[in-house]
Amino acid sequence: MPKVKADTKAADNRLKRKGAGAGRKQSKKAAKDPNKPKRPPSAFFVFMSEFREQFKKEHPNNKSVAVVGKAGGDKWKSLSDAEKAPFIARAEKKKEEYEKSISAYNKKLEGKHSEEEESDKSKSEVNDEEEDEEDDEDDE
Repeated sequence: MPKVKADTKAADNRLKRKGAGAGRKQSKKAAKDPNKPKRPPSAFFVFMSEFREQFKKEHPNNKSVAVVGKAGGDKWKSLSDAEKAPFIARAEKKKEEYEKSISAYNKKLEGKHSEEEESDKSKSEVNDEEEDEEDDEDDE
């Protein structure tokens, strides 16, 4: 019998050390900016948005997302390059719009960062000037 008690105590000690998840470190990811433009959809996703609407009309009782995805993937694979061309063109157009908006977004971010740096510099320069004036007064 003493063996059983020792085993349970050892197990209890292990559980206490592990902390049951309480001691886990959280990953330090940068917070996502809600103002950042979303990436554009690929040609397949442009096709799928249209295909989903068609599929819902033809199969109104279907509630499975997997079935719609499987059917859309099979249909996309069966399309020829000529049939895929309009979806590819729309995806390229959305990609160009995204590149314009992301460059504008990045410029806006750079402007904010440069203003913060300038304000930090001006504070330090002001502090340096005050210290210089104090040093001059001490010399006199």
